[in-house]
Amino acid sequence: MKAALIATIAVLVLALGWTSEAVQVKENGLSFSLEAVKRLQELTESSAATVQRSPRLRASSVSLCADPMLPQEFLPLCRQRGASASLTRLAMVPMDVCEICAFAACTGC
Repeated sequence: MKAALIATIAVLVLALGWTSEAVQVKENGLSFSLEAVKRLQELTESSAATVQRSPRLRASSVSLCADPMLPQEFLPLCRQRGASASLTRLAMVPMDVCEICAFAACTGC
């Protein structure tokens, strides 16, 4: 009885993990994982904090694309024209809404 319960819980946890990774955010014809978009938002927030401390430094797509912490799946976007606008839109995707798939750019639920 206990083994069946543990097996059921393990399957549910694995299913939850698979579905959370399945959410994709689409931008400019490309798809990005929800985790990668969250990381982009963290990088954007840290860049914004740097700009507030030193107004002469401006966050741009070039600095974000050159950041070694940027997830690799954004590199094709960085090579496209209009990367700055796309990265800005991705950084503004509301994660709480996206996680329940109510946001139009999010798919895979």
